[in-house]
Amino acid sequence: MIKIEKKLADFKPSDFDLISVYLHAGKILVLPTDTIYGLSCLATDREAIKKIFKLKKREGHKPLITLVSSVAMAKRYVQLVKPEAELLKKLWSAKARPTTVILRAKNNLPAEIISDSGGLSCRLPKSDFLIKIIKKANLPIISTSLNLSGEAPLIAVDKLDNIFFGKNKPDLIINTGVARRKKPSRLVDLRGGGLKIIRK
Repeated sequence: MIKIEKKLADFKPSDFDLISVYLHAGKILVLPTDTIYGLSCLATDREAIKKIFKLKKREGHKPLITLVSSVAMAKRYVQLVKPEAELLKKLWSAKARPTTVILRAKNNLPAEIISDSGGLSCRLPKSDFLIKIIKKANLPIISTSLNLSGEAPLIAVDKLDNIFFGKNKPDLIINTGVARRKKPSRLVDLRGGGLKIIRK
């Protein structure tokens, strides 16, 4: 595992170049998000997504969250009708808390991240750092909590070697200190124009 340890404010363009190179090479990254630390890869890379399932020892039918850099990027991968778009604008506003939404997938992403009901879970992160990464890669990325399936998510990465070891470990770790929050984002289902809360 390669580690980069610095404050978010200290990241330079060359760091984002390196992160993008790793993503496009099909590597698995540990990234700080707008909530807890997450395991990430390109949302378009089926083989990398399978690696994440293997890393977490997670069942293959449990979809992962897709992070986008804008509503416009989300529209490339989900079907969005007017009532849903209006709710989404509020849920992803600057003042709203981090919220992951489930919308109808257009099926142009790997099946592994789409639910059995055809939903794609996506979020516009409240993190300039993540937005820069997604824009640099020019593709959405996967984010799933940093832990083995069924265990508590990690809010720091100093004990990562105790969980992932041998060949079964991430390729690049970005350590920026303790996570901003200690729990995942709120999760809501917007399909049909209503708002169904799945996780508060």
